[in-house]
Order: sequence, then C-alpha cells, then structure tokens
Amino acid sequence: MTRVIHTGDTHIGYQQYHSPERRQDFLDAFEQVVADARSEDVDAVVHAGDLYHDRRPELPDLLGTLAALRRLDDAGIPFLAIVGNHESTRGGQWLDLFERLGLATRLGSEPHVVGDVAFYGLDHVPRSRRDELDYQFEPHDQSQAALVGHGLFTPFAHADWETETVLADSNVEFDAVLLGDNHVPDTATLDGTWVTYCGSTERASASERDPRGYNLVEFADSTVDIRRRTLETRPFEFIEVELSGDEGIERVRQRVREFDLEDAVSIVDLIGEGDSVTPAAVESFAAEQGALIARVNDRRELDDEEALSAEVSFADPDDAVRKRVREMGLSSAALDVDETVRASKVADSNVRDEVRERVTSILSEDERGSAFETADSDAMDATDASETGGRDDASDPGEPMASVGADGEAATNGESVPADDTDGTDKADTTTETTESTADSEPDVDRDSSLGDFA
Repeated sequence: MTRVIHTGDTHIGYQQYHSPERRQDFLDAFEQVVADARSEDVDAVVHAGDLYHDRRPELPDLLGTLAALRRLDDAGIPFLAIVGNHESTRGGQWLDLFERLGLATRLGSEPHVVGDVAFYGLDHVPRSRRDELDYQFEPHDQSQAALVGHGLFTPFAHADWETETVLADSNVEFDAVLLGDNHVPDTATLDGTWVTYCGSTERASASERDPRGYNLVEFADSTVDIRRRTLETRPFEFIEVELSGDEGIERVRQRVREFDLEDAVSIVDLIGEGDSVTPAAVESFAAEQGALIARVNDRRELDDEEALSAEVSFADPDDAVRKRVREMGLSSAALDVDETVRASKVADSNVRDEVRERVTSILSEDERGSAFETADSDAMDATDASETGGRDDASDPGEPMASVGADGEAATNGESVPADDTDGTDKADTTTETTESTADSEPDVDRDSSLGDFA
C-alpha cells in the first residue's frame, strides 16, 4: 500500500486584504499539511501546483517554505510537485531550486516511483499551447500510476481542458488524476479512472465558504481510496443581514453581535431594502467586536446615487485593478508588462529596464506571436473561476468526495459506499474507492515531443 497526501493551491505569500496576518495564514496552512504528513507517516506529499501566489515570492515566504520542506526531508517524506499558473516563470522555476537543494522532486514525463506507484506530472500549460501536447510518457513497471496536473479539467465546472483527451491520448494508463487549480474539492470517475481536486488550503476568496483541506490517497490492490481531511484555518464569518422599512445600521449591528468575530474575517452581506448604510460604519463596528478583517457587500437595489456610493470601495484597490485588467482581455504579453509595472517588487528606478528585458524575452521566445493575441472572454472567465474558488455551487462541508445520491451515500461505480469518519477525529473523512482496471501495453515514447518540452 502507498499512502500520499494530495494537496495544492497553497498560495503562500498571498497578503489577502493587505493583511500581514492573512499572509501568514497561508504559510501556516501549508505547515499544517507538513505536520499532518509527519504524524500520519505518509509515503509522500504530492503538490498539484500554485505553491506560491505569484512568481516573485518574498524572502520570508521562501524561508518558510524551505523550513517546512526540510521538516519533510528530515522525516524521510518526499515532496513531489508540479508548477501552477500563479507561480510559473519564463525562466527557471522555484521548484527547480528546491529540487537542486534535494528538498523536492519536479514531476514530469518520467515516472517517479513511490512504493508501488509511478507518479507523473503535467505543469499548467496555456490553452494556446495545449494542441502541441501529445501526452507521451516514459513507461513504468509499477502496479499503479497517477498523473498530477494543474488546470480546470472536465468533468468539473468552468473546465477548459478535457481530461478525456488526456486519458485517451496518453500511452500510460492512469489509476488516478490528482489535480490543482480549482479551489473546490471534488471527485469524479472517467472510464474507471478517479479524477480529483484537493481544493485550496486557505480561503483565497470569500466565495470559498467550505472548510479548507487536502486529500489523503491510498493506492492498494488495484484500488484507489480518497479521503478528505480538513485543516484548522482562520474562521470566516458570513453574516447576511436583511433590512426592511427604515431599518439601517442599528439592525446591522444587532445582527453582527450574534457572531463570534474574535480574530475572524467577517463578510457582511446586506440584502432587502432599508436605509442607506455606509460600509465603513459596519467595518468599524465589526472591528470593535474583535474581527481581524471586515468587508461589506451591499446587494440591495438602491437608487442611482446610493448605488454609486455603495459600489465604490477602497477596501482592496489592488483586487479592483486586477479585475478591471482581466475584463480588458489583454494578451499574455500585455498582462506580463502590467504585472511588471504595477505589481512587481522592482525598484521604481529599475522598472523601465525590467520592462525592456521582459518584452525582449517574450519576443525571443514567442516565435508564433501567440503571446500578443488578445485573450478571449472564455479564457478570462476560466481564470477568474480558478482564482475565486472555481465554482459557485460549492458543496457542504461534510459532503463526500464522490457523487452523493438522495440516500446520502456516495455512489461508486454503481455501488453505494457510506461516507464515514473512520479516525474518530474532528477532521472530516469521506471515502471513495476505484475498481480494478487492467493496464494496456505501452508503446515507446517520442522524447522530442514529450510533455517535458513544455515543463
């Protein structure tokens, strides 16, 4: 039997709401995964991309990651990972550095064997380059195989990458596909292969209401067993206040008092009618109740003047700018330049030279000019989906990873498997299991056109 933790979308370095505490929360969540790996004595930690929130993590985030990876290494637990879209650079990847230090293995087209399972990797690949992929991998002689990927794959919502194509065109038969990018945990089967998202380890947006966590995956006897584990993260309190008549700020305060906001992130949604309420007044009151962060969404139908004042918010200006830039449908080259000018940590006096270097690099590497093509709306919508939790129809905290029928049992290849909590802890465990499948013979690999060319 081979047991691994399947995690991803840790987004270390994300200073959400401009809060240093929230930034530390993302590193703390990753450290919890590492601590669980040591206590569970798993055979490996498999990371499905977006270890970092952006391609230029700061020194504290790098040092924190290195310390966590060293703890894994000290326990003899390998860290297997791929590169996600948030952290991907045009040159060497941070994951390559960790590999050179002996603290990580970057998965690719060659099998990396843990126990009796061969693990392969598929980094995030832009849509414009996916037609070049032939999904040819080096053969293996293990009893089972798993592919680790990053992207929005079918059959899940917002998908723009066909898992069916990957499985059909691959010369290796996979027992499981372990995915990252969609922050909503979910699992499905395609022709006997389990396809699963582990979800994010921290709430990267207010749409991610369910508890955060990871998957514990066991490979044994030609079966795959997937259990959901939750993490203890900073509480988010979602407060809905319905106002009617002349109700206003006092009714909001009364409702807010019903929640324990100590060190929590509070999200207050105003619905119905009622009087005008300024977000600043609600945020100040929530802070008085102990909230670390307070945000207000006024969803009422107000008159034009009130609507204008309600929609203008300076709570997170960087987020507002990012959303507006995405709506513009800029090319990937333009987005790269925008990030360099607006969001990079380059000194102001060096920005001009940095932009010149980036544009020169893009021109030299982009022979077909695809980097200068305007992004289509579908692609931008998919990007928004992956950054805001992947789906709006997030499942309940206790929902099993497999599909659930009306009787509350997880459906597995036509059979019902009870969703149980077998370890007796506060962590939510749900179980799915594959049926036995037979591997087909595997042809030789064309190394010149393998996935390694796009890693």
